[in-house]
Amino acid sequence: MDAPAVGPDPAPARPRPLGPGTLGRRLVVRVVLLTACVAILLSTITTVVVAQLLTRSVDNQLGASASRLQSGIDTRVPAGVDGAGQPLGTVVVRVYPTYVVADILTEVGSATVTPTGAVNRLVAVPTDGERRSVTLDGLGRYRVVAFQRDGRAIIVGLPLEQTDTVLARLIGLEALITLLALAASAVAVRSVVIRSLRPLNRLAATAHQVSTQKLDAGEVDLAVRVPAVDANPGTEVGQVGYALNHLLGNVEGALAARQASETRVRQFVADASHELRNPLAAIRGYAELTRRHRTELSPDTAYAIGRVEAEAERMSHLVEDLLLLARLDAAIDTAHDESAPGALQLDPTDVTALVIDAVNDARAAGADHQWSLDLPSDPVEALVDSYRLQQVVANLLANARTHTPAGTRVLARVRADEDWLTIDIVDDGPGISSELTPHVFERFTRADSARARAEGSSSTGLGLAIVDAVVSAHGGRVDVDSEPGRTRFSVGLPARR
Repeated sequence: MDAPAVGPDPAPARPRPLGPGTLGRRLVVRVVLLTACVAILLSTITTVVVAQLLTRSVDNQLGASASRLQSGIDTRVPAGVDGAGQPLGTVVVRVYPTYVVADILTEVGSATVTPTGAVNRLVAVPTDGERRSVTLDGLGRYRVVAFQRDGRAIIVGLPLEQTDTVLARLIGLEALITLLALAASAVAVRSVVIRSLRPLNRLAATAHQVSTQKLDAGEVDLAVRVPAVDANPGTEVGQVGYALNHLLGNVEGALAARQASETRVRQFVADASHELRNPLAAIRGYAELTRRHRTELSPDTAYAIGRVEAEAERMSHLVEDLLLLARLDAAIDTAHDESAPGALQLDPTDVTALVIDAVNDARAAGADHQWSLDLPSDPVEALVDSYRLQQVVANLLANARTHTPAGTRVLARVRADEDWLTIDIVDDGPGISSELTPHVFERFTRADSARARAEGSSSTGLGLAIVDAVVSAHGGRVDVDSEPGRTRFSVGLPARR
């Protein structure tokens, strides 16, 4: 299966200020939860305190009623039920040896307590004078006390209906206030968090802007810095901003030193290559001149002169390749300036015809290989440097020819879409070792024994480096994907139509 077309890496999406997983959202959620816990705790404490106060008030009334019954102040029948100050619903139960009298105070006066379950529950209350809260069937919750008088048990109970109503209203009011407090705190905390995180977001924006810059080659301008207001060492965020500015300054200095060093090396290579061309041409000329009289020379001398001529020719090719790489490096650095020395000459070019010509040349040079084409139905035209692109395709085809055994099938394929043009060179040779694959485009890299070299061929180790330099100068990228039985070189170029 073919790999997807080579293209630029997409920029990562920037998160929203309070998006999922962000620090802002976590802060808002945690503060709102903390507010909710505090509100619930305060509401619970308030409810418990109010409940105790209301229960104590009922206990005071219950104690007064019990005291009146014990002292015999109320002699009316039923004694104590319809006494002054008794709330509606007051219950008094007298337990005799053979019967029980139970009465309740209603709006029309006293009435006999009819629910049997309520009477039985009251009779079961211990006569120890302790105040208790019980639930009576048909009557609701009551606060009761039981004691002995004249050898019989007397139980007095006051209703807790008003107490329960007050507590229910209090709880409802607390719930409403809690919800309003949570809503208000969420809005306030959200506003405060967003405002507080703005300096951190500006730091992230600066770091993101730096991360999108190409730093691996060429002259780099790192003029981006964190604003002074966000680089104050007196704050936590300011310390990060200050450290980031210091880091960017160090990186800028290192990149400037690297660029200066690369420029000096590149200039040295270009100057040396240029200066070596004339001496090498002279050596080759004198070596060729001796061909007229080689029959007069001894065999050893003739062989030595032949080797001098061959090595001089090889050295000339190496010097030309080094000089070309130096010019291409300059073209990459000045790609924005069409008038700069070494810049590519971009012209409308029929890429399909260019690939066809390159394959025909490769077929003539390597008749023992099987060559094929896979081209789109319509010609593909693009704005490229035709001479340099021809060199790229020729180098890749020569690489497939010289480093694979006879009978290897080599396919040249052209693909194009709206934004990207891809040229693939695929062969079914022995492949490239996994250790060598990451370094095939480096200069002076030689193929390993897995890919056979054509007998008698020589290589400077610069062919694929030239391919990478030419493609990079076009603003594209070249990749390799290799395994035993299949090797694919993929050249991706911006489709300048």
